[in-house]
Amino acid sequence: MIRAYKFLLRPTTRQVTALTAMLRDHCSLYNGALQERRDAYRHGSKTCIKYRNQSAQLKEIREFDPERQGRWSFSSQQATLRRLDKAFAAFFRRVKNGAKPGYPRFKGGGHFDTVVFPKDGDGCRWDSTPHNGHTRVRLQGVGHIRVHQHRQVQGRVKTISVKREGKRWYVILACADIPTEKLPPTGSVVGIDMGTVHFFTTSDGQHEPSPQFLDAAAKELAEAQRHLATFPKRTRRRTKKHQAAARKVAKLHARIRRQRRDHHHKTARALIRDYDVIAHERLNTAGMTKTPAPKPDPHKNGAFLPNGTASKAGLNKAILDAGWGQFLGILANKAESASRLVVPVDARNTSRTCPPSAGGCGHVARENRVTQARFQCTACGFAANADHVGALNVLDRAGLVLCAAA
Repeated sequence: MIRAYKFLLRPTTRQVTALTAMLRDHCSLYNGALQERRDAYRHGSKTCIKYRNQSAQLKEIREFDPERQGRWSFSSQQATLRRLDKAFAAFFRRVKNGAKPGYPRFKGGGHFDTVVFPKDGDGCRWDSTPHNGHTRVRLQGVGHIRVHQHRQVQGRVKTISVKREGKRWYVILACADIPTEKLPPTGSVVGIDMGTVHFFTTSDGQHEPSPQFLDAAAKELAEAQRHLATFPKRTRRRTKKHQAAARKVAKLHARIRRQRRDHHHKTARALIRDYDVIAHERLNTAGMTKTPAPKPDPHKNGAFLPNGTASKAGLNKAILDAGWGQFLGILANKAESASRLVVPVDARNTSRTCPPSAGGCGHVARENRVTQARFQCTACGFAANADHVGALNVLDRAGLVLCAAA
């Protein structure tokens, strides 16, 4: 298996300066390569500049600017150019498929926050042997940085990434050949129905409370954002007060992300520990949180009809705060590590179908979902909690999927 480990770095003040310079110079390399491609694109040649052409120029660039480009790892600079090449590949793929193109854009200093070292030992070195009680990682041009290693690294380290989040610095290790940690079988299976009022409901009838971290920090976050909004949007020179206000908003969002991720890991681990098979809905969260398309008024030129954007915004916010996509991804990864089985099933009409496994008739109708929390079949009169009904139907569909696969 391939897994990633993320550890907090403890750099000194001088190392923070070097890390910041490393990000700045890699960002400059990215933007310079993007400008070269833009110039070629404007002159009518879409494919004459590729990764191999720009990578061949790295030696000359490093010799021309040894202070800003020559002191960093050659392989990490190649990884930055590959990052741009992937952005252009995705752009041309979207154009070919008729989607919104999204032409690659220049990166500002605050939006380029990761440097990748493709191979351990080439410009970087993960030192798993503690020195004076501390694990360290060595980066070319920066030196040995202390690492807050909170768990043991397994497998073989393949790539090393350095990431900045606010004022914090992290090292991310991508490791291969990680052995599985098989858990003893429990003989239990479960279906879960994701929600916003409850984080999820199991087919056993248990409701997992929704922590709603964004709502809990809404007042503090709104105050910080209002203070940030008092500064001019476009200023040639940002003041220290503006930077401090922006850092506070970023710090609050980072705290919410960490809380949400921690909750997802703990909740997924509890499910993996208690059940052998876990079934869930196959959710398209990107489509579910999409803003409704505008409805032009056929009787008034330039006018639009109400499309429910305001009411949909609240639901979108709740779905994104729950973080269903991240949770289901973590659940799948933990299931693979523990030799458990996760079965995604079709999510259509799971909360509108009368569950046969609970004595229902299997009737499907929109009217069966009376309210957000109440289900009552219009055919047989079966009544239950709507989320519980959804979880039962998810489990039933998973059984059909497993039977078909067998």
